[in-house]
Amino acid sequence: MIRFFDIGLSSLGLFLLTPVFIVVGLIIKLTSKGPIFYKQIRVGLYNSNFNVLKFRSMKIDSDKISLLTVGGRDPRVTSIGYYLRKYKIDELPQLLNVLKGEMSLVGPRPEVRKYVDLYDVNQKKVLLVKPGITDWASIMYRDENIILEKSKTPEEDYINLIMPDKIKFNLIYIEKYGLIEYLKIIFVTFWKILN
Repeated sequence: MIRFFDIGLSSLGLFLLTPVFIVVGLIIKLTSKGPIFYKQIRVGLYNSNFNVLKFRSMKIDSDKISLLTVGGRDPRVTSIGYYLRKYKIDELPQLLNVLKGEMSLVGPRPEVRKYVDLYDVNQKKVLLVKPGITDWASIMYRDENIILEKSKTPEEDYINLIMPDKIKFNLIYIEKYGLIEYLKIIFVTFWKILN
């Protein structure tokens, strides 16, 4: 049933948001060098790799400096990228990942291999469901980059404090996995974005 909603809602979203994709693509092209879209290898269902798709919000090769975004005004983020990230517009191309079946609208956010390799046996349970565009952890940590800005050791704090806490939220979602929880998270996500 969830796959049915994923296909239906992602197809509808892509259809309705086509004008937004065109406008955002043009703005990205006109304001910074590089491609419109950004692909990054993430870890998905059953520990398999896939390419997550986003609107490019950072300067070319920024991920070679750090995999984490720190602060509201990370210097690697482009001028338009700041707003794309703030309003989660950069995540919209992941509707294509959902349509392809690599992701769901709701599920644990897909992590990069570097951090997944640090998961313990219990934490790896998050790999038993499809990763998603939104989840409880994304809602609770929507200002994660601001939190990390206050840290003297952002990556250490991400690995030791934030990541384990996010995984706890994901494990709760897996325990309650079903259509009601799925719809609840979608509703709360839209509510938070609009407010």
